[in-house]
Amino acid sequence: MLDQHDAEIIFQLLSEAVKNPTLHPVDQKKLNRKPFFSAERKEGKKSIKTIVSIPGPEPVIEETESTVQLESAESILKSHTEVQYRLLQVGSDMGFDVWVARNDRGKAFDGVPFSSIPNIVDELPTQFNEATNKTIELIDVLWLKGNSIVAAFEVECTTSIYSGLLRMSDLLALQPNLKIKLFIVAPDERQNKVEQEILRPSFMFREPPLADLCGFLPISKLMEKIEGVKKLGLTSSLKPDFVDLMAEYFNAEEE
Repeated sequence: MLDQHDAEIIFQLLSEAVKNPTLHPVDQKKLNRKPFFSAERKEGKKSIKTIVSIPGPEPVIEETESTVQLESAESILKSHTEVQYRLLQVGSDMGFDVWVARNDRGKAFDGVPFSSIPNIVDELPTQFNEATNKTIELIDVLWLKGNSIVAAFEVECTTSIYSGLLRMSDLLALQPNLKIKLFIVAPDERQNKVEQEILRPSFMFREPPLADLCGFLPISKLMEKIEGVKKLGLTSSLKPDFVDLMAEYFNAEEE
């Protein structure tokens, strides 16, 4: 136990710190990170330690008619549309058939209708059942080769990250042997949110965990890459794994 003298010294030091505080820089990225928790999932007869996240409630955003909020909403929507357009365009340039979510087929970017992009298709591959097709047809962008899905992209600028991940998880639940690349494309500042959501128990306790199969693509990095190869006229020589090389996978075992 501390004696009276020690207590007085500590009190004096605390008092001086209050009067003359020393500021220390804080890594905002670390500050914004949410805690992770240890849990166990079953794999056969084995129990495997798994790190999961438990996101808190979403903040409630009051709806107003303010001009600032309306302009922000329009900007976000335009960003979502542009990312879809660029992914469709680069997929087509690489020689793939491309699919845009059925509810986005009427969209256009900079006056160019999505429907005018070469190789865009109106029908999905026929080997899947109706439930699978209903899930796939709402995914933002698909790159297709024949009857195979090469890559699937959910662009999350305007909706919750969870909804896109849930659609990916549903697809894998319906077609567990499907070998495709899955990506969540979102603004850079939503990286922590993507990590929180993809490490939910619902996704981590499936086999294999969704975090092993679905990567995060920051919009700035993706757009920079696409614009760079476009300026050099090298789009047609790109390989589809270029997005996989840019993506970040949140390996929970390393947390």
